[in-house]
Amino acid sequence: MSTDSGPGVLRRLFSRSDDPEENLRLTDLLRQETTGGLLLLVATAAALIWANSPWRSAYESLSSTQIGPASLHLHLDLATWAADGLLAVFFFVVGLELKHEIVHGSLRDPSKAAVPIVAAVCGMIVPALLYLAVQWASPHGVPLGWAVPIATDIAFALAVLAVVGSALPDGLRTFLLTLAVVDDLIAIVVIAIFFSAGINVGLLAASLALIAVFAYLANSGRLWWWVLIPLAVAAWICMHASGVHATIAGVLLGLSLPASRVHAIDHRIRPISAGLCVPIFAFFAAGVTVVGGGLAEALRDPVTIGVIVGLVLGKVLGITLSTFAMARFTRAELDDDIHWLDIVGLGLLAGVGFTVSLLIGELAFGPGTEEDDHVKVAILIGSLLSAGSAALVLGQRSRRRAAP
Repeated sequence: MSTDSGPGVLRRLFSRSDDPEENLRLTDLLRQETTGGLLLLVATAAALIWANSPWRSAYESLSSTQIGPASLHLHLDLATWAADGLLAVFFFVVGLELKHEIVHGSLRDPSKAAVPIVAAVCGMIVPALLYLAVQWASPHGVPLGWAVPIATDIAFALAVLAVVGSALPDGLRTFLLTLAVVDDLIAIVVIAIFFSAGINVGLLAASLALIAVFAYLANSGRLWWWVLIPLAVAAWICMHASGVHATIAGVLLGLSLPASRVHAIDHRIRPISAGLCVPIFAFFAAGVTVVGGGLAEALRDPVTIGVIVGLVLGKVLGITLSTFAMARFTRAELDDDIHWLDIVGLGLLAGVGFTVSLLIGELAFGPGTEEDDHVKVAILIGSLLSAGSAALVLGQRSRRRAAP
């Protein structure tokens, strides 16, 4: 959205950024996330195939294999290491992205940030309300999973957009990126507030103190990695032991780094996150067994129905209607290259909830429970339906723009 506000100047939603460096960064980010999204898809498919094969007991045995020092409360199974450890790297990258957007990106300018922020908030509230409506309408509903359909998986969403929307305007890509970053921030707050139990205040204070020292040293002029990395690990250990989900430490560490170094650090860490950490998490998180009637049972569960409805309908309704309302009440108009059908397509694309949704499902219901298995089925179905619908809408729009 243009920041022009002088007399007679029409405000434009989703106009292209005037900063060539920002446009180059967005292109590079799309390229990385496309690869990460494809790896995520491969890991998910591998987990599903193995978990539904005659050798599924080996998959379960691998997931439950425990390693790590018990003295530090880190004798964890591999699935937990993936969720608490590897995802901390993913959330560290989220923290870096937030720092960039706040200091240099679209969140720096309130007039540009207003639309994606409102769209992100409404795109989380509406899915949660639809999920709750499904649970309240059923005598066997479980409201506890209300937060599962609120998240958007940025890797999958950007991967789909890069594949089917190559001719779409850059303003739409920036909008989706900003929306997803705000979405992640709110999801982090939800995890910290609603899914942290039995908090040890002393260990939490120790973790925050270590993060403060990390921030001071990181902003002192030189990046002493031989000191900063042990501090980050210690902060993560204390956060994990405190009862607050350890991924929160990753976000805070990312936010604490100097804005001038964010791009360089992101460039180094993001491939590790997207190419290794997130796919490994997906491999351990997505392996749900549906053979032997499991799928039919899952589809009868109101939890499954609620998550699917929240992702497929809730996201697109919340984002599209809130964006329309913002345009109406601010008297802004869409950029000349953008149609409202493009916004509907982005709303559908935001229903691709995977990484954070799987994490919230495990936190809400407990890993390995029947509800958690049904949530995994729902996330997979909802994400596929959302991605397919978005691909149809945005692919058609992209082909029309590319046509001579």
